[in-house]
Amino acid sequence: MRALVIGWDCAVPDLLFNRFLDDLPNFKRLLKNSTYAPMESCDPPITIPAWMVMATSVNPGRHGIYGFRHRKGNSYNDIWIADSTKFKKYPKVWDILAKYGKKSCIIGLPPSYPPLPLKGCMISCFITPDAEKQYTYPPELKKEIERLVGEYIFDVEFRTDEKDALVKNLWEMTERRHEVIKYLMENKEWDLFWFVEIGLDRVQHAFWRYFDKEHHLYEPNSPYKNVIRDYYKLLDKNLGELLKIVDEDTKIFIVSDHGAKRMKGAFCINEWLIKKRWLVLKEEPKNIISLDKANIDWSKTKAWGWGGYYARVFLNVKGREENGIISREEFEKVRKELMEELMNAKDDRGNKMANKVFTPEEIYPECRGNPPDIMVYFDDLYWRSAGTIGHGKVHLEKNDTGPDDAVHDKFGVFVMYPGNGKLDGVSIYDFAPTLLSQLGIKAPLHMEGKVIK
Repeated sequence: MRALVIGWDCAVPDLLFNRFLDDLPNFKRLLKNSTYAPMESCDPPITIPAWMVMATSVNPGRHGIYGFRHRKGNSYNDIWIADSTKFKKYPKVWDILAKYGKKSCIIGLPPSYPPLPLKGCMISCFITPDAEKQYTYPPELKKEIERLVGEYIFDVEFRTDEKDALVKNLWEMTERRHEVIKYLMENKEWDLFWFVEIGLDRVQHAFWRYFDKEHHLYEPNSPYKNVIRDYYKLLDKNLGELLKIVDEDTKIFIVSDHGAKRMKGAFCINEWLIKKRWLVLKEEPKNIISLDKANIDWSKTKAWGWGGYYARVFLNVKGREENGIISREEFEKVRKELMEELMNAKDDRGNKMANKVFTPEEIYPECRGNPPDIMVYFDDLYWRSAGTIGHGKVHLEKNDTGPDDAVHDKFGVFVMYPGNGKLDGVSIYDFAPTLLSQLGIKAPLHMEGKVIK
């Protein structure tokens, strides 16, 4: 028995299982004889760390990874970016399989740059700087790929107004990766073949407003109204070709790290903190700037925040931050006060938002690395967190770092073929134990999920 894991980054349960299903003949045939469910992602439900949570069944707190970027120590401005070297503590499923002599082929699974040695082969993911870098393991695989498709494409610039060029680039990236996937499936030895297509995430962020009538920026009769549906159809076409390669002894999974939904707007966390006097500036910026370029009065500042699909809020603690003012004794009292204010934050119409405000300690048994002091999902993730300042207002109609129509939803997809119908209660933590079980291997005790029967 071997396994093919098809990762469609950001795939949406409602679109796959309902709205687009009749347009996806290969997926529809597969689904009829599959076990499937919406799959609840981790907290936070973002690409990094979610794919590694799926591959290890270990929560972000134990990994010490809470997003793409993290503070260096307790610095106000210095950061580091998560990559493959930050996920070495816990074995991925392919590390476990290697102990049983099984080979894996891993393509584009975030974060896999730089590519680390494994029993099998690997092509790194969208965080790869460019094709000049060493992006394969073993290194000589790079030449095979370039002979096959020319320059390998890791990602596209999706926060852009050049929509026609974006469509062209998305299709080209996806088709090149598909050719590489087919080649490796047919020409390499593997017991596990797991690839992730990042293009689905990009197309939904870039084109959601054109097909969702509930989006506040919906454009009826746009020439881009079918782009998302057409991209799902492209994935379905490619799926059909892959299904012809595998045999009956191959277990097939289709998974996503999280889902997507319309973005209502961007909530400027630092503008709100300034308004509430938690964050104090020495002078107002003349333009829109990132917080690290602002003239902040740290002697009066109690808190500041980071933008993203969720907000990370940090308190200015005495003895921890360079210019901290909150004593250790009053930390919990101050944190609770700020959390209550965040819970009562209003939207652009003055209505209370359905915010989810929590501490890392509430959701993770242990918190390694540099966790934020407070985590915030604005309006159940419908509002993105904007970290920039200089807007003169708290609510933005659009994203502050470039065009973006969608946010992340907590539920992605899980499909296992063959199987026996729809399930409820599937978690991203369940995937690794289930995959190992299907390959006849018992999950290690450190894994947090359960085997999906």
